[in-house]
Amino acid sequence: MKILSAKFLVTAVLIAALGGGAWWWFQKSDAPPADRWRLEAVDKGDVVQVVAANGNLNPVTSVIVGTQVSGTIMRLHADYNSLVKEGQLLAELDPSLFDAAVAQSTANVASAQAGLRLAESKEARTRSLVGKGFIAVSELDTAVKELDASRAQLDLAKAQLSRDQTNRRYSVIRSPISGVVVARNVEIGQTVAASFNTPTLFTIAKDLARMQIETSIAEADVGGIKEGQPARFRVDAYPGQFFRGEVKQVRLNPTIQSNVVSYTVIVSADNSQGQLKPGMTAFVQITANRREGVLRVPNAALRFRPPVDPAQADKGASKGAQGGGGGGGPGARRGDGSQRVHKLVDGKLVPVTVKTGISDATYTELIGGELAEGDKLVTRDTAGQGGPSSQLRLRMF
Repeated sequence: MKILSAKFLVTAVLIAALGGGAWWWFQKSDAPPADRWRLEAVDKGDVVQVVAANGNLNPVTSVIVGTQVSGTIMRLHADYNSLVKEGQLLAELDPSLFDAAVAQSTANVASAQAGLRLAESKEARTRSLVGKGFIAVSELDTAVKELDASRAQLDLAKAQLSRDQTNRRYSVIRSPISGVVVARNVEIGQTVAASFNTPTLFTIAKDLARMQIETSIAEADVGGIKEGQPARFRVDAYPGQFFRGEVKQVRLNPTIQSNVVSYTVIVSADNSQGQLKPGMTAFVQITANRREGVLRVPNAALRFRPPVDPAQADKGASKGAQGGGGGGGPGARRGDGSQRVHKLVDGKLVPVTVKTGISDATYTELIGGELAEGDKLVTRDTAGQGGPSSQLRLRMF
């Protein structure tokens, strides 16, 4: 008996809850139109289309300073954040081996000069003897050949000396531009080898008063990006503060990752105050398009879907199963770019087809359709029947 009583009590509670819910639902659904539908008016104003992206701040021009010769760092004359001028001394390699090579080449030049003088004397003497008939002409040919070889040997020795002197100058590292040192990658006593590639010693930014941001824009948005468009961005170092920028370049080389195509867009920014640092992450907003004083509709009105009558829904589903599916639902964007909104006329929803332009977070530009400023559009069904996600269906099993 206790088990039966408990089952009866649970059944009674469920019936009462379902009855109360059904009463509330029908009471809510039968609410007056003015209370049931949330309305917003078509008005005139500005619509600003913004493309958002992330990127890193970098100097407009930065130069990596390396070395063309191998050696050991003997002295450093610049450090992080050092201001340098073009041609200023940055570092010196140990010159011992370079000085020895220059000395050897100098001696080779002196030896070649002495050999040339000897060859010139021999050639002149041989020419005189041949003129007097004391020796054969072939001896003169040999002397001329030796003179030419001595001259070539002297040129070779001078070229080697020039090469060694150049290597000696390369052991002194100088700044190629005026700017600030943003990175130093060597220490005193470190050996750098330039056999296969040029080792990096310093990174110098030419002018930190101008910075640039390399952002990645998806192919769906890049069509609206043009050089000269205004942009603004923020960085985590200064919460709530926005900096101004401008689109400097839209690079044509695409980047494809996981079948997603994007393009690099360069945004230039002023840094005359010195607040921005290289490498900071920038959250960029590019103003891709702007319409001022245009007729606009709330985005919520475009997203609104009218409630579906269950009987009509079942009938439509059966028809679709028999004769093939239908088109997109109410309010969906069509092939010609049109969409559907709904007005409230005598308590009934009346669909209106409109053509739209650009959109921002709140409004969409209206470029066609039978709507005027002040028209009220339905944006929500407060009875909970304003869209597929809010429909309540009760089924009794």
